[in-house]
Amino acid sequence: MKIHTQAQAFGSPGIDPRWTHANKDGVGTAYSTSSHVWFTIWNGVVTEIYHPTVDRPQIRDLQYLISDGKSFFHEEKRHLRSQVELLWTHGLGYRITNSDPQGRYAVIKEVIADPHLSCILQHTKLTGEREFISQLHLYALCAPHLEVGGRDNNGYTVEVAGHHVLVAEKAGTWLVLGATVPFTRLSCGYVGQSDGWTDLADDFQMDWEFDSAVDGNLALTGKLNLAQSQEFTLGLAFGTSLHNAISTLFQSLNLPFEQQKQQYNEQWKQSRNHIKSLENVSCDHGKLYHNSISLLLAHEDKTYPGALIASMAIPWGEAKDDQDQGGYHLVWTRDLVSSVASLVAAGETDTAVRSLIYLATSQQEDGGFAQNFWVDGEPYWKGIQLDEVAFPILLAWLLHQENVPLNFDIYPMILRAAGYLIRHGPVTQQERWEENSGYSPSTLACNIAGLICAAQFAREHGDEATATFIEEYADFLESHIEDWTVTTEGTLVSGIKQHYIRITPTDINNPQPNENPNQGTIFISNYPPGESAEFPAKEIVDGGFLQLVRYGIRKPDDPIIVNSVKVIDAVLKVDTPVGPCWHRYNHDGYGQQKDGQPFVGWGKGRAWPLLTGERGHYELAIGGNVKTYIKAMEGFASDTCLLPEQVWDEADQPDVHMYLGKPTGSAMPLMWAHAEYIKLLRSTHDGQVFDFIPEVANRYLGERKQCQSLEIWKFNRQINKVKKGYTLRIQALVSFQLHWSDDNWQTVKDTPSTSTNLGVNFVDIPVATQQSISFTFFWIDSGKWEQSNYQVAIE
Repeated sequence: MKIHTQAQAFGSPGIDPRWTHANKDGVGTAYSTSSHVWFTIWNGVVTEIYHPTVDRPQIRDLQYLISDGKSFFHEEKRHLRSQVELLWTHGLGYRITNSDPQGRYAVIKEVIADPHLSCILQHTKLTGEREFISQLHLYALCAPHLEVGGRDNNGYTVEVAGHHVLVAEKAGTWLVLGATVPFTRLSCGYVGQSDGWTDLADDFQMDWEFDSAVDGNLALTGKLNLAQSQEFTLGLAFGTSLHNAISTLFQSLNLPFEQQKQQYNEQWKQSRNHIKSLENVSCDHGKLYHNSISLLLAHEDKTYPGALIASMAIPWGEAKDDQDQGGYHLVWTRDLVSSVASLVAAGETDTAVRSLIYLATSQQEDGGFAQNFWVDGEPYWKGIQLDEVAFPILLAWLLHQENVPLNFDIYPMILRAAGYLIRHGPVTQQERWEENSGYSPSTLACNIAGLICAAQFAREHGDEATATFIEEYADFLESHIEDWTVTTEGTLVSGIKQHYIRITPTDINNPQPNENPNQGTIFISNYPPGESAEFPAKEIVDGGFLQLVRYGIRKPDDPIIVNSVKVIDAVLKVDTPVGPCWHRYNHDGYGQQKDGQPFVGWGKGRAWPLLTGERGHYELAIGGNVKTYIKAMEGFASDTCLLPEQVWDEADQPDVHMYLGKPTGSAMPLMWAHAEYIKLLRSTHDGQVFDFIPEVANRYLGERKQCQSLEIWKFNRQINKVKKGYTLRIQALVSFQLHWSDDNWQTVKDTPSTSTNLGVNFVDIPVATQQSISFTFFWIDSGKWEQSNYQVAIE
């Protein structure tokens, strides 16, 4: 093996690196867990390839350059007309036909992953007028972005066993590019300076042959020997050493492509062994349904089983550099639980079991979960989202209700998560849109449902005291939903003054939080510098309140729910050629800019297809026409059955490729959207919302005899009043004796706190005819008094 370094490229370090577009046309991986490589496709070329885990993109793109050496030079993604097709119904293989606009030639590619090795295989055939294509020169161009970054890459030409290949390396990760026909010329260059694209654009010929380019933003270029064959397989392999990567490449290329393709397809067929037949409730004969299942399975990591990322995409990646390493290839518990729950809805439970155990091992010591994290559990963003703490409990309960065997004891995770919700709530630092702090209807819905499920687990474990305590805290949340999140001064729709708002803003560090939805302003992120982004909170709405119906906390015909639906329809709904879609919330700034350019820290929020799925679930609950929403979601999908995060919501702008109801530059595919679609099919099939929880509905939609009227005082929510007839529960995180009076200290009482298994101690005081309750704390463990007195008025 010989690494050539004599001729070094000029122009270090190259132009600033960027990722590529996020609205993918294809995503694939082998179903086998031995092949640790994933690929994406955009505009007719392979884009980010992930290795060795599903959160580590290692290249920007891989494409062909075509020239006749004298009169033209074509770049696949820029100059050719592209058509991408699925090879099979049940597997993630793709046929790409990239055609010369003048019809003189076409490059036909079939892309799969090696069924067992970490190598991407791209079978290539050049077709067209025989005399014309005999004059063509074909070049492979690869832009390494090793170790999740375009900077500091190293590229070399290597000779091994009589073959010449192109390699790149960074921090011990190696990439090797080769083919079943030899390269006749090879070069490593700096992007925009000495790379193959710059070389060919100059005079249509490959003049430069550089052996190496180090510490920069690189491109590897290899001229393929078409004289030997105009049909060949290109391979891109990865390894932990140069020898590992090269050996992997040649072993993969040694097997005929048709044999590899057949085995790849056979593997994917195995994934359908227990899938439910839901095609009859779809409007496209199950096409999107089956591809959604494949995509969800493909987004699971193979080194960390059970870790499912949100999307193999970096939203608006063409405008982003190395600083935004996360993209959407991270684990969010909200997206993960939605993904695997939809697989359960489709009849596949093994993935959900792995995910539940993975979540239990990713839980933080205090019972919480990071806002998002790499597949190895390392947190990326550090925000606190209470719904993401509740979702693992909901997954555990779903599997329990489905009678899925689980030898792993999940109960400790459930107790810790429930304790976290009780200690840290009810205010969430971020709601499900990850931006604002306060009282959120969607977060409250998840927390109430999660707590009721946690209580069921506690009761089944013989811990009645813990079960009751958890249920009573859920009752406290449920009884305050309207007080905290429903405005009575609505102005958005004439005649509707009472409706849910997106969030009642308050700071989690404020011990006397704002709990009046008619008050407060909300700061909306993602606005251009200098533009005002502050609005009255009562005038910002989203569809998060529909979660209250989904889980069984409120009836679909509840008058406030019905009025709130009318409001979001008036304010957030977009009619597209394929059906209705909704914005996240009004004045949203997260989306394509007004002129259709990429989001660069600011923009305008567009319509989200997953919200069409959520609305479809509500229509099912209230007895409406669900087909409209199923058909719309299928209409939002690409020809290769990928659902986008956002679709364009205005008149067509062809100059920037923005069309009403078609994908924008945000993530595609988004697994949350695919999950919502599958669950909508299952819900329609059953005639019952799949996420509906009977134990929740039994408690809150019936006579409510079990519900407790609680008001809770704790150090992160120091209320100043309580209603007569309620019980005032005073909570702290360590044991205490409550020193209190209900007659302004004329007489005093000392009540020891009751401990729980959740890290919470409490004292209950029935509220009857007193004027107020005054109290302070004696801390048992330290033997010290609290240095303040507190008072709660009775109204």
